[in-house]
Amino acid sequence: MGRAFEYRKARKLKRWGNMARTFTRIGKDITLAVKSGGTDPVANPRLRVLLQMAKAAAMPKENVERAIRKATDKDASADYKEVAYSGYGPYGVAIVVETVTNNTTRTVANVRSYFTHYGGTLGNIGSLDFMFERKCVFRVRTKPEVDLEELELDLIDYGADELFSDGDETVIYGAFESYGKIQKYLEDHDFFITSGEFERIPADFKDVTAGQAAEIDKLLQKLEEDEDVQNIFHNMRQEE
Repeated sequence: MGRAFEYRKARKLKRWGNMARTFTRIGKDITLAVKSGGTDPVANPRLRVLLQMAKAAAMPKENVERAIRKATDKDASADYKEVAYSGYGPYGVAIVVETVTNNTTRTVANVRSYFTHYGGTLGNIGSLDFMFERKCVFRVRTKPEVDLEELELDLIDYGADELFSDGDETVIYGAFESYGKIQKYLEDHDFFITSGEFERIPADFKDVTAGQAAEIDKLLQKLEEDEDVQNIFHNMRQEE
């Protein structure tokens, strides 16, 4: 197993803490996808994956339709922007917070206050990019008749660099720029994509004790509760 698998094991934060949070997150991604690629799923591969994610999450149809409408809404409230903030939490743990917001002044103020309150420091945007490698990651329903080693060999030609089983799903990591090629392969071979996203994989990990991890989790949880926050990545690894 490689670094992506190790990252999965080390990451303690539970994403999508509740159903409403999940729907909000997917909805914003749908709005952004429609803004950039249009409303036709056939012509918009990113939207196509997000609609499957919404289906897998049992997201109500009206929520999906509302997210699509927001993309063509002239109201400023639908003018979302993607901003990633970088900072250090307690004990020197590196944290990158990805947000989707219609008010960057509000968002940066909130994120800064969370870091400060829980013993961290917010840095300049992009200041920790060198510590994380951006990857695309797909989760698909595992096909019992498909040999995973052969699948991995096939996907290498499409930019994948790591594949492993996770319950009844297969997780595939690849180069950031290979998202479209991997998606096309999976669709052409009739895999059901339950999610297709982007992650930031740390170059190395910061080992912390259980007590230290509990303190850091307070900051991570507070960030996760903010409606503007889409993803949180860190390099914490709790010592066993």
